[in-house]
Amino acid sequence: MDTQPILIRNVRPVGFRPGAAPGAATDILVGADGRIAQVGASLIPPPAARQVDGAGGFVSPGWTDLHAHVWHGGTDISIRPQLAGLQRGVTTIVDAGSAGEATFHGFREYIIEPAQERILAFLNIGSIGLVACNRVSELIDIRSIDIDRTLAVVEANRDLIVGIKCRASHVILGSWGITPVKVAVKVAKILKLPMMIHVGEPPPTYDEILELLRPGDVITHCFNGKAGGSIIEDEDLWDLVVKCADRGIRLDVGHGGASFSFKVAEVAIERGLLPFSISTDLHDHSLNGPVWDMATTMSKLLSVGMPFEAVVTASTTAPMSAVGLATDDLLAVGRKAELTVFDLVDSDLKVRDSQGALGTLTRMFEPRHAVMGSTLVRASRHMPKEGEARVCTCGAHG
Repeated sequence: MDTQPILIRNVRPVGFRPGAAPGAATDILVGADGRIAQVGASLIPPPAARQVDGAGGFVSPGWTDLHAHVWHGGTDISIRPQLAGLQRGVTTIVDAGSAGEATFHGFREYIIEPAQERILAFLNIGSIGLVACNRVSELIDIRSIDIDRTLAVVEANRDLIVGIKCRASHVILGSWGITPVKVAVKVAKILKLPMMIHVGEPPPTYDEILELLRPGDVITHCFNGKAGGSIIEDEDLWDLVVKCADRGIRLDVGHGGASFSFKVAEVAIERGLLPFSISTDLHDHSLNGPVWDMATTMSKLLSVGMPFEAVVTASTTAPMSAVGLATDDLLAVGRKAELTVFDLVDSDLKVRDSQGALGTLTRMFEPRHAVMGSTLVRASRHMPKEGEARVCTCGAHG
């Protein structure tokens, strides 16, 4: 493990206070213990310090991806954490339901504990989780849920499990309808944890799901463009979504292979409805198209009109708060360092949304380094190799 200090030079802090413009350029010294030691101009590096020249770019709290799938080897859809983590500027990955109560122990031992990144999890209400995600639903009927075992697994792993996940669309639930969502909400209430609900192809409808949720719960795939599930095709649904967002239900992007529409996001943002959090829903079928990574997803939201500072907040302190992580005084002396150094650069990159619609990103988030305690990792965006990029057709998952 690295134990040398880290000196980050000439960076402008952004995202440490929601909505605030970037601050003046400064230096940040991280001690050998992984904690912030000094913040100020022209700091003198201690002996053997590793130095990062930010070149006038930005530093933010560590990027936090609220929805990804990294139970590699335990499900047929998950990727290795490093493909979504520090190498991409992301210090915290929240796995969104890859593991259920029957498989979480393996996820913890073989993936979470060895990882350099912080990995937290929403536990799937379906016992098997996403073992065979697009082939065997985790919610076939009531035998798919074991409430007692789910409660026990959460109680034994409260340091890592931050909520309950339920995928609520007809390709997963079949004729079972809204009942699994009601059970999942009940379990979350007993545990005093938030829900994350996947919305997609009805039934159940987006409206039915929203009526069950509480402040602090998360709707992921909020800007999906699926027929019957788009918030811009139904004014009654639109009004309900706005009302729910105002009372604290959190709208999460959850891009994924099938669940983000440029048009829906652009209309929503133009009408004043911003997402609470930006997340990728990275998995094996979205990594090389259309998602790629966190930076590209952030850039897509910037391209449809979301302000720069709001994009940074929605990728850092907002998702951190959703899973109970502290968000105050993240640059205070003595705090563990969790930082992302990045640039915002001109671009003409053409990318697609989940429906295959083409967009041009004229400004790109480019991660340069991630700092997690005393660990310093050079970061960059993921770019699919020629011939790898593809449009996901797996409707069963976002």
